Amino acid sequence: MKRIFLPVLLIVITSCADLAKFAKEIDPNRPLTQTEVVNGLKQALIIGADSAATELSATNGYYLDQLVKITLPPEASVVTDNISKLPGGKELVNDVVLRINRSAEEAAKEAAPVFARAVSDMTIRDGFEILRGEKNAATQYLKEQTYGELYNLYQPKIKNSLNKKIVGKLSTNDSWNKLTGQWNRIAGSFVGKVADLQTVETDLDRYLTEKALDGLFLKLALEEEKIRNNPRERVTQLLKRVFGQS
Repeated sequence: MKRIFLPVLLIVITSCADLAKFAKEIDPNRPLTQTEVVNGLKQALIIGADSAATELSATNGYYLDQLVKITLPPEASVVTDNISKLPGGKELVNDVVLRINRSAEEAAKEAAPVFARAVSDMTIRDGFEILRGEKNAATQYLKEQTYGELYNLYQPKIKNSLNKKIVGKLSTNDSWNKLTGQWNRIAGSFVGKVADLQTVETDLDRYLTEKALDGLFLKLALEEEKIRNNPRERVTQLLKRVFGQS
């Protein structure tokens, strides 16, 4: 009996230890480990970034979403008002806006890998700061880590749209530079200064690239908000653990 009892006892003890370990692993109230925090934040960032990039990279992802649609700057009225006076001019202006948004949608297809590389570099300290930070802390982290690379990704595509010839062998950029140049000469003259006219100094492709990125990070912030505030958006057990205790 003793020979039989000892192995059985060892099996029972081992099984109890395993059960205790399993119970501890599924206990939602146990403290979060550093690894869980970092891996949970990485999951959240990857899921949110992928969702934002996928949504914006779809046809009309920018163009038909009034939250992120890219429009010409207010100063562009000096350009668009003149072009719109030409036959078919209004359609041309609309086409410019459409093509700019199409360029942003194309660039968004390449945004997810940029975000993924930034996520892979997240440290334990970064993870806890994000978890305990503002409601958009994860978005701000990604913005700090990726903005320059994303700008270089978006800007050439936006610029190509602006350089495409549209009317009279002039591109949007040509028209912008010509008309704002004329306006600035008037505004900078003695008469213009007396009339308190303001010059237009907007760099068009820079402005539009920044607007495109504003839209991307706005969408990312909305995805982050869903994960933080809506339990249904926490699609993995790890996300439920991390954000359930944040």
